[in-house]
Amino acid sequence: MEAFTKHTGLVAPLDRVDVDTDQIIPKQFLKSISRTGFDAGLFFDWRFRPDGTPVPDFVLNRPQFQGASILVSGRNFGSGSSREHAPWALQQSGFRAVIAPSFGDIFRNNCYQNGLLPVVLPENLVRQLLDRAESEPGYSVTIDLENQTVADARDTLAAFDIDPVVKHRLLNGLDDIGLTLQNASDISAFEARRAAILPTTEAVGA
Repeated sequence: MEAFTKHTGLVAPLDRVDVDTDQIIPKQFLKSISRTGFDAGLFFDWRFRPDGTPVPDFVLNRPQFQGASILVSGRNFGSGSSREHAPWALQQSGFRAVIAPSFGDIFRNNCYQNGLLPVVLPENLVRQLLDRAESEPGYSVTIDLENQTVADARDTLAAFDIDPVVKHRLLNGLDDIGLTLQNASDISAFEARRAAILPTTEAVGA
């Protein structure tokens, strides 16, 4: 998992509430057995008309937001089903963080498992970020996970809370497998002596 320490990026304002995971990555894109290529389906039903042509005024189709790496949206972002493909689609489209007043619990935890940072800020501050991103071309913010702050070129806008255990994992790029592998030597030592102390299915004399 890619570590998250500090990131400065262009802000894309998705000014909608209750954005659920079926809108983030529609169900028809969940057939792949690979973890790649989900960027093609990100917000597909909002990005494209039924004939496949882009919707010009959708935020991610607008020229000024090409290359955005921080998404700002309304409350209850990522609600709905538990598909891990939602953070994959956002990451594969270049996003490192999502800022919103609140998140769906399962989506938030899936983000933590994949190194995508969900940042909860008060609704009035999210409104400020949405408005600035719309009115100020090239508007960027810096998210500093170590200091738990969000800042723009003018000042520090806000501090945010995060569980210390989750913070440690993100700063060090540790998903569940990474955490387990920190104890690889202990696991190997246990496996070496396990047969002598626990029942085994190995054939006698094998």
